[in-house]
Amino acid sequence: MRNIRLVLSYDGSDFSGWQTQPGFRTAQETLETALAALAGRAVRVNASGRTDAGVHAVGQVVNFYADLKIPINKLVKAINAHLPEDVVVRSADDVAQSFDANRDARRKLYRYVIHDGPTAEVFLRRYCCHSRKRLDAAAMARAAAPLCGRHDFHSFETDWPNRMSSVRTITHLAVNRFGDWIWIDVEADGFLYNMVRAIAGTLMYVGRGYWPESEVSDILRAEDRTRAGPTAPAQGLFLMRVTYDR
Repeated sequence: MRNIRLVLSYDGSDFSGWQTQPGFRTAQETLETALAALAGRAVRVNASGRTDAGVHAVGQVVNFYADLKIPINKLVKAINAHLPEDVVVRSADDVAQSFDANRDARRKLYRYVIHDGPTAEVFLRRYCCHSRKRLDAAAMARAAAPLCGRHDFHSFETDWPNRMSSVRTITHLAVNRFGDWIWIDVEADGFLYNMVRAIAGTLMYVGRGYWPESEVSDILRAEDRTRAGPTAPAQGLFLMRVTYDR
Protein backbone atom coordinates (compact mmCIF):
# COMPACT_ATOMS: atom_id res chain seq x y z
CA MET A 1 0.00 0.00 0.00
CA ARG A 2 1.33 3.41 -0.95
CA ASN A 3 1.02 6.33 1.42
CA ILE A 4 0.21 9.30 -0.81
CA ARG A 5 0.14 12.95 0.18
CA LEU A 6 -2.04 15.45 -1.67
CA VAL A 7 -2.18 19.23 -1.51
CA LEU A 8 -5.59 20.47 -2.59
CA SER A 9 -7.62 23.63 -2.90
CA TYR A 10 -11.37 23.95 -2.56
CA ASP A 11 -14.02 26.61 -2.61
CA GLY A 12 -15.89 26.04 0.64
CA SER A 13 -19.00 27.99 -0.39
CA ASP A 14 -21.10 24.94 -1.24
CA PHE A 15 -19.59 22.53 1.27
CA SER A 16 -20.84 21.81 4.78
CA GLY A 17 -17.24 21.87 5.93
CA TRP A 18 -14.44 19.38 5.43
CA GLN A 19 -15.53 16.40 7.52
CA THR A 20 -17.95 13.82 6.14
CA GLN A 21 -21.49 14.25 7.49
CA PRO A 22 -24.40 12.04 6.45
CA GLY A 23 -26.81 13.92 4.22
CA PHE A 24 -24.47 16.85 3.60
CA ARG A 25 -22.02 17.67 0.83
CA THR A 26 -18.49 17.90 2.25
CA ALA A 27 -15.00 18.31 0.83
CA GLN A 28 -13.79 15.07 2.41
CA GLU A 29 -16.58 12.95 0.95
CA THR A 30 -16.12 14.57 -2.47
CA LEU A 31 -12.40 13.75 -2.52
CA GLU A 32 -12.92 10.21 -1.20
CA THR A 33 -15.51 9.55 -3.90
CA ALA A 34 -13.01 10.58 -6.58
CA LEU A 35 -10.27 8.40 -5.08
CA ALA A 36 -12.61 5.43 -4.80
CA ALA A 37 -13.33 5.68 -8.51
CA LEU A 38 -9.60 5.30 -9.18
CA ALA A 39 -8.84 2.66 -6.55
CA GLY A 40 -11.91 0.52 -7.14
CA ARG A 41 -12.66 0.47 -3.42
CA ALA A 42 -13.40 2.85 -0.55
CA VAL A 43 -10.54 5.18 0.37
CA ARG A 44 -10.31 7.11 3.62
CA VAL A 45 -8.32 10.36 3.63
CA ASN A 46 -6.66 11.93 6.66
CA ALA A 47 -6.50 15.74 6.62
CA SER A 48 -4.25 18.22 8.37
CA GLY A 49 -7.39 19.55 10.04
CA ARG A 50 -11.05 20.28 9.51
CA THR A 51 -12.47 23.44 7.97
CA ASP A 52 -15.97 24.65 8.78
CA ALA A 53 -18.87 25.23 6.41
CA GLY A 54 -18.10 28.08 4.02
CA VAL A 55 -14.37 28.14 4.81
CA HIS A 56 -11.98 27.80 1.86
CA ALA A 57 -8.63 26.08 1.44
CA VAL A 58 -5.72 27.00 -0.79
CA GLY A 59 -3.29 24.45 0.63
CA GLN A 60 -5.12 21.72 2.54
CA VAL A 61 -2.95 18.62 3.01
CA VAL A 62 -4.20 15.03 3.20
CA ASN A 63 -2.72 11.57 3.08
CA PHE A 64 -4.26 8.24 2.22
CA TYR A 65 -3.23 4.61 1.75
CA ALA A 66 -4.09 2.86 -1.51
CA ASP A 67 -2.77 0.20 -3.85
CA LEU A 68 -2.80 2.48 -6.87
CA LYS A 69 -0.73 1.62 -9.96
CA ILE A 70 -0.90 5.13 -11.41
CA PRO A 71 2.55 6.83 -11.50
CA ILE A 72 2.84 9.81 -9.18
CA ASN A 73 3.48 12.18 -12.09
CA LYS A 74 0.08 11.27 -13.57
CA LEU A 75 -1.91 11.03 -10.36
CA VAL A 76 -2.92 14.70 -10.08
CA LYS A 77 -4.53 14.70 -13.51
CA ALA A 78 -6.22 11.34 -12.84
CA ILE A 79 -7.79 12.49 -9.57
CA ASN A 80 -8.87 15.87 -10.92
CA ALA A 81 -10.71 14.15 -13.74
CA HIS A 82 -13.10 12.77 -11.10
CA LEU A 83 -13.51 15.96 -9.08
CA PRO A 84 -16.07 18.77 -9.47
CA GLU A 85 -15.01 22.30 -10.34
CA ASP A 86 -14.85 23.53 -6.73
CA VAL A 87 -12.10 21.09 -5.69
CA VAL A 88 -8.70 20.61 -7.29
CA VAL A 89 -5.63 18.59 -6.36
CA ARG A 90 -2.53 20.77 -6.77
CA SER A 91 0.21 18.23 -6.10
CA ALA A 92 0.81 14.63 -5.08
CA ASP A 93 3.80 12.71 -3.77
CA ASP A 94 4.63 9.36 -2.24
CA VAL A 95 5.60 9.69 1.43
CA ALA A 96 6.88 7.41 4.17
CA GLN A 97 4.40 4.93 5.61
CA SER A 98 4.59 6.75 8.93
CA PHE A 99 3.59 10.16 7.55
CA ASP A 100 0.36 11.51 9.03
CA ALA A 101 -1.04 14.77 7.61
CA ASN A 102 -2.64 15.67 10.91
CA ARG A 103 -0.18 14.55 13.58
CA ASP A 104 2.92 15.65 11.66
CA ALA A 105 1.69 19.18 10.92
CA ARG A 106 3.93 21.74 12.65
CA ARG A 107 2.26 25.00 11.69
CA LYS A 108 -0.78 26.20 9.75
CA LEU A 109 -1.30 29.57 8.12
CA TYR A 110 -4.80 31.00 7.84
CA ARG A 111 -5.76 34.19 6.05
CA TYR A 112 -8.88 36.25 6.76
CA VAL A 113 -9.94 38.58 3.93
CA ILE A 114 -11.93 41.77 4.49
CA HIS A 115 -13.28 44.26 1.97
CA ASP A 116 -14.16 47.72 3.29
CA GLY A 117 -14.83 49.66 0.12
CA PRO A 118 -17.91 51.89 -0.14
CA THR A 119 -19.98 49.13 -1.78
CA ALA A 120 -19.81 45.36 -1.45
CA GLU A 121 -17.98 43.35 -4.11
CA VAL A 122 -20.87 41.41 -5.62
CA PHE A 123 -18.71 38.94 -7.53
CA LEU A 124 -16.38 38.24 -4.60
CA ARG A 125 -18.95 38.20 -1.81
CA ARG A 126 -18.36 34.49 -1.18
CA TYR A 127 -14.63 35.04 -0.57
CA CYS A 128 -14.48 37.96 1.84
CA CYS A 129 -16.21 39.71 4.69
CA HIS A 130 -17.54 43.15 3.77
CA SER A 131 -17.28 45.91 6.35
CA ARG A 132 -19.61 48.83 5.79
CA LYS A 133 -17.37 51.03 7.91
CA ARG A 134 -13.83 51.86 6.78
CA LEU A 135 -11.31 50.09 9.01
CA ASP A 136 -8.10 51.42 10.51
CA ALA A 137 -5.75 48.62 9.45
CA ALA A 138 -2.75 50.19 11.20
CA ALA A 139 -4.62 50.21 14.52
CA MET A 140 -5.64 46.60 13.95
CA ALA A 141 -2.01 45.62 13.35
CA ARG A 142 -0.85 47.32 16.54
CA ALA A 143 -3.67 45.78 18.55
CA ALA A 144 -2.82 42.31 17.24
CA ALA A 145 0.82 42.40 18.40
CA PRO A 146 0.18 41.03 21.94
CA LEU A 147 -1.39 37.89 20.46
CA CYS A 148 1.94 36.68 19.09
CA GLY A 149 3.72 34.08 21.19
CA ARG A 150 2.47 31.33 23.47
CA HIS A 151 -0.76 32.15 25.32
CA ASP A 152 -4.01 30.70 26.55
CA PHE A 153 -6.46 31.67 23.78
CA HIS A 154 -9.61 30.74 25.68
CA SER A 155 -11.02 34.21 24.90
CA PHE A 156 -10.90 33.35 21.19
CA GLU A 157 -12.29 29.83 21.39
CA THR A 158 -15.92 28.97 20.64
CA ASP A 159 -17.67 26.14 22.52
CA TRP A 160 -15.05 25.88 25.26
CA PRO A 161 -13.79 23.40 26.26
CA ASN A 162 -13.44 21.36 23.07
CA ARG A 163 -9.70 20.67 23.42
CA MET A 164 -7.62 19.51 26.38
CA SER A 165 -5.83 22.87 26.43
CA SER A 166 -6.47 26.34 25.04
CA VAL A 167 -2.75 27.15 24.96
CA ARG A 168 -1.34 27.73 21.48
CA THR A 169 1.65 29.53 19.97
CA ILE A 170 1.09 32.14 17.26
CA THR A 171 4.34 32.43 15.32
CA HIS A 172 3.18 35.09 12.86
CA LEU A 173 0.31 37.58 12.84
CA ALA A 174 0.09 40.40 10.33
CA VAL A 175 -2.58 42.84 9.17
CA ASN A 176 -2.06 44.26 5.68
CA ARG A 177 -4.01 46.61 3.43
CA PHE A 178 -4.05 47.08 -0.33
CA GLY A 179 -6.67 49.49 -1.61
CA ASP A 180 -10.07 48.46 -0.27
CA TRP A 181 -8.78 45.06 0.88
CA ILE A 182 -7.41 43.99 4.26
CA TRP A 183 -6.06 40.56 5.05
CA ILE A 184 -5.15 39.13 8.43
CA ASP A 185 -2.56 36.34 8.37
CA VAL A 186 -2.28 34.09 11.42
CA GLU A 187 0.21 31.23 11.60
CA ALA A 188 0.33 29.00 14.67
CA ASP A 189 1.26 25.55 15.89
CA GLY A 190 -2.44 24.78 16.25
CA PHE A 191 -5.85 26.44 16.32
CA LEU A 192 -8.90 26.30 18.53
CA TYR A 193 -12.46 26.17 17.19
CA ASN A 194 -13.22 29.49 15.41
CA MET A 195 -10.00 31.00 16.79
CA VAL A 196 -8.99 32.92 13.66
CA ARG A 197 -12.52 34.15 13.02
CA ALA A 198 -12.79 35.34 16.65
CA ILE A 199 -9.46 37.17 16.31
CA ALA A 200 -10.66 38.75 13.05
CA GLY A 201 -13.95 39.85 14.59
CA THR A 202 -12.12 41.35 17.55
CA LEU A 203 -9.62 43.24 15.40
CA MET A 204 -12.44 44.57 13.24
CA TYR A 205 -14.01 46.13 16.36
CA VAL A 206 -10.71 47.92 16.93
CA GLY A 207 -10.54 48.92 13.26
CA ARG A 208 -14.01 50.44 13.46
CA GLY A 209 -13.03 52.47 16.51
CA TYR A 210 -15.39 50.63 18.87
CA TRP A 211 -12.50 49.53 21.11
CA PRO A 212 -9.05 50.99 21.88
CA GLU A 213 -6.01 49.06 20.70
CA SER A 214 -5.19 48.02 24.28
CA GLU A 215 -8.49 46.13 24.54
CA VAL A 216 -7.11 43.10 22.68
CA SER A 217 -4.40 42.57 25.28
CA ASP A 218 -7.01 42.82 28.05
CA ILE A 219 -9.25 40.32 26.26
CA LEU A 220 -6.38 37.86 25.94
CA ARG A 221 -5.61 38.03 29.65
CA ALA A 222 -9.28 37.68 30.61
CA GLU A 223 -9.53 34.14 29.15
CA ASP A 224 -13.25 34.78 28.63
CA ARG A 225 -14.90 34.39 25.20
CA THR A 226 -17.63 36.89 26.09
CA ARG A 227 -15.01 39.63 26.28
CA ALA A 228 -13.86 39.24 22.67
CA GLY A 229 -15.51 40.39 19.47
CA PRO A 230 -17.93 38.39 17.33
CA THR A 231 -16.98 35.39 15.23
CA ALA A 232 -16.34 36.83 11.75
CA PRO A 233 -18.24 35.23 8.82
CA ALA A 234 -16.86 31.97 7.45
CA GLN A 235 -16.56 33.07 3.82
CA GLY A 236 -13.58 35.33 4.54
CA LEU A 237 -11.37 32.53 5.90
CA PHE A 238 -8.79 30.56 3.90
CA LEU A 239 -6.45 27.77 4.98
CA MET A 240 -3.36 28.88 3.09
CA ARG A 241 -0.54 26.54 4.03
CA VAL A 242 0.42 23.62 6.25
CA THR A 243 4.08 23.23 7.21
CA TYR A 244 5.85 19.94 7.94
CA ASP A 245 9.35 18.99 8.97
CA ARG A 246 9.49 16.45 6.16
